[in-house]
Amino acid sequence: MSGKFVRASKYRHVFGTEFKIDQQYSGTKMTKSAWDSNMIACGCKHFSMIWDVAGGGAFAVIPYTKVGKQVDVCLVSGHKGTVLDIDYNPFNDNLIASVSEDCNICIWNIPEDCPSGNIHEAAQTLQGHKRKVGTCNFNPCASNVLATSSADTTIKIWDIEQGEEMFSIGGFTDIINSVAWNRVGSELVSTCKDKKIRIIDPRQQTVASDVLAHQGSKGMRCLWMQNNEMIFTTGFSRNAEREMAFWDPRNLATPLCRHTVDNQSGVLMPFYDPDSSILYLGGKGDSGISYFEIVHEKTILLFS
Repeated sequence: MSGKFVRASKYRHVFGTEFKIDQQYSGTKMTKSAWDSNMIACGCKHFSMIWDVAGGGAFAVIPYTKVGKQVDVCLVSGHKGTVLDIDYNPFNDNLIASVSEDCNICIWNIPEDCPSGNIHEAAQTLQGHKRKVGTCNFNPCASNVLATSSADTTIKIWDIEQGEEMFSIGGFTDIINSVAWNRVGSELVSTCKDKKIRIIDPRQQTVASDVLAHQGSKGMRCLWMQNNEMIFTTGFSRNAEREMAFWDPRNLATPLCRHTVDNQSGVLMPFYDPDSSILYLGGKGDSGISYFEIVHEKTILLFS
């Protein structure tokens, strides 16, 4: 790997502590869908979880203050197919986007008190994808802009206020795994089942650059590290080892750093806190969450 470990992290003595049982959220019904998404999204006042229901698709909205066994939850259930991804609007914590196997994108306005029972009527329904829609991501700088990706191998950019498609980007050869905006919302990065990452200019509706990122055939994830303008990806090596890599968006020819994580089989889900420069990695079936302190100077320094 081109990055290096030079010292123990200043966070090396930080350990997660499980809340007491009366402060946990028990009785939740997480979806059993095999689609590779985070399943949970968090806002400032409440979090949402894709819910397991008998027919159609739904997600639950749970206030942080409502701890304990979850009964009579606020259930948003307007999709005809399984919900695959959800995201909070960064400018309005009551506005949530959801995408589904029914090919639709729905925008929901959640009441302030998160009433128990079902919410069926979406504030806006966006239609245009021809196959199931797998990801949704609000623009970090424009409150009305949403990006979605679909199994029809396109990424679409929507104006959710007008309910209109603004741009459509093609050029993908397989299913898109994940999408992320850069800090100013001017470009997107995506990972695809064809093992490539792509930087996309949505206004030009073109792929600005791409590269074969990870040799393994399993799923990949990406995020744009907001405080240092790096792209981070997780994937698998040719030998089925989980690995992570850092990329300079101005030059994708070679990664800034590539690091083998372990031999587990679950897709690694990355979460990054730009305020503390801490990167968290967790995967389905893992018994723990790894964290790394990231310092980007002349080289990438990983402190674990």
